[in-house]
Amino acid sequence: MNWNHLRILVCLACVWSPACAVHQRAVALPPPAQKFVSISRGNSLAGWSAVPQSSAGDWSIRDGVITGRGSVDRLSYLVWKDELENFDLRFEYRMVTKGNTGVEVRAHRDATGKRPFEGYHADLGHVGIGPQVLGAWDFHFARRREPPCHRGTSLTIEKDGRLQSKPIPGAVKLSDIRKHDWNSARILAVGSHLQFFINGKLAAEFSDNVESKRLKRGIIGLQLHDKGMHVEFKNMQLKRLPASSATR
Repeated sequence: MNWNHLRILVCLACVWSPACAVHQRAVALPPPAQKFVSISRGNSLAGWSAVPQSSAGDWSIRDGVITGRGSVDRLSYLVWKDELENFDLRFEYRMVTKGNTGVEVRAHRDATGKRPFEGYHADLGHVGIGPQVLGAWDFHFARRREPPCHRGTSLTIEKDGRLQSKPIPGAVKLSDIRKHDWNSARILAVGSHLQFFINGKLAAEFSDNVESKRLKRGIIGLQLHDKGMHVEFKNMQLKRLPASSATR
């Protein structure tokens, strides 16, 4: 075999080998995630709406800080305009007074009238309100069992509805959360798995594997719960994630 024949054989081997196949066809890549966008800027609540509408006076914004003040004992929400499926939401919050608040996610109107919305709820409140609220996941379901997922808990809702719960190593502690001061928070929703972080530490997480009933997409809404309470949110940054995103 002369040198020219050898070169032809080597080239043919490269063309048909898996290592070189990438040069013969286009590789399908997942769509890139969007960048973070601010949803709390300036002095305008454009893109937000109050539910119920009669609670619009409970919400205001100044210099990018959204303020909620409860005027009566009721569930009041400030709702962002877009429905979301997979997303990464980061923000800072401050409980100026005692109270119960949080962020409703993947929510939609509750047709049963039990609450304004059916959704998953990342619970916040003043330091001392208890682990069933501060740093917990609450489940605002219309017709499903609402399992506990307190601060420090990793919960799995199995396909048949059975519950598996375990503690989170290194979860956020009460001493990690600043009283009457700014704290950072993050809500990460990817598929059936949702995580809630406070000050960089995982507070609570769950996986809802009941495919026919789990909430797959919906709105996000800031909540007021109590008359006289005062809470503030700022630096709200939202990034939509593609369906193929991995939790990280």
